[in-house]
Amino acid sequence: MKPIKVVIRYADGRLIKGYTNNFFPNKPLFHLHSVESQPTDKGIDVYLRDLKAVFFVKDFTGQPAYNEKKCFAEGQQSSGRKVEVTFKDGEVLVGSTLSYNADGRSFFVIPADTQSNNLRVFVVSTAVSKLVFL
Repeated sequence: MKPIKVVIRYADGRLIKGYTNNFFPNKPLFHLHSVESQPTDKGIDVYLRDLKAVFFVKDFTGQPAYNEKKCFAEGQQSSGRKVEVTFKDGEVLVGSTLSYNADGRSFFVIPADTQSNNLRVFVVSTAVSKLVFL
């Protein structure tokens, strides 16, 4: 399996950028090799219960000056239900989801902004303060 670029955000605010090749949403943990680690480093175990979200990204630098749109473009098609997710830290994510379950531990969101650096976001439900269907 080819390593995937991710940015993980812990519920306590920590952020780590790196690569994983064993992320599975139904598993309690995955391995991460930080961009700052040495090739010989074993990597770290990341437990989903400790996270806010896993951001699957195009690149690690992104576009710092870019303001991500928090709405769908007129006529924009989406897969699944359109949602607005507000995290406990105040961050808002707008996109669509195929996997939201009110009783679930987590779900994926595909951002509404096609220019976003985020390809998809794995949201941990305990980090969400509000979810609204649009």
